Amino acid sequence: MRKIWITGASSGIGKALAIKFANEGWKVAASARRENLLKELNDKYPNIQPFPLDVTDSDKCKSVFKDIIEKFENIEICVFGTGIHDPKSEKKFNLEKIKKIMEVNFFGTMNSINSIYDYYREKKSGQISIISSVAGYRGLPAAGAYCASKSALTSFAESLHFEMKRKNVRVSLISPGFIKTPMTDQNDFPMPMIRSPEFAAEQIYIGLTKKNGFEIHFPKVFTYMMKFLRILPSSIYFRFLEKGMKKIDY
Repeated sequence: MRKIWITGASSGIGKALAIKFANEGWKVAASARRENLLKELNDKYPNIQPFPLDVTDSDKCKSVFKDIIEKFENIEICVFGTGIHDPKSEKKFNLEKIKKIMEVNFFGTMNSINSIYDYYREKKSGQISIISSVAGYRGLPAAGAYCASKSALTSFAESLHFEMKRKNVRVSLISPGFIKTPMTDQNDFPMPMIRSPEFAAEQIYIGLTKKNGFEIHFPKVFTYMMKFLRILPSSIYFRFLEKGMKKIDY
């Protein structure tokens, strides 16, 4: 049985992804802070094993991964997808919230990667996948800290790719558009082409197991539009977004 470790697995994309891999016959190590939700997953899907974890605790990340290896013996894929966003606080400069978002989204992922770094370098096979967002492509209104955290993840994944490729370890980047999750439910603006967590899980599963590209992004119509915005000169980009913001209470 093939084996995968997924963080942020108690809700949203992480939960849907854990279920998708479980239904495909994989043994899943599922981590998140909310142990009760992980237990509920385990009750419904016996091959999803709970490993509660707060990714902001670097020592705990190491001990949890050690526990996973002791019980699973091998991990082929790690998907790190813990993330938070607070659009209401981001409409004002809230330093504590900015620090919290960076601590969870960026440094939480760094803690997770730190826990598996030596394992993959020595194993010389497998895959490390980081869930970022198209929000990391450019700065967006009322999302400064969130965009910054995702941009940092995207850049880090690109750098990690070069290093791990020499060790025969694949690094992949996951860049979703709008996905209906408890996090996006906080948004008070229209979210174009929003998709379900199950749609996201299907796209990620295909990208991780059936393709070999670096970036897994979806839905394609929306993400290619965001990629186009990424290459626009700043003056044009700002005018384009400011026009759309007239319909948003910002």
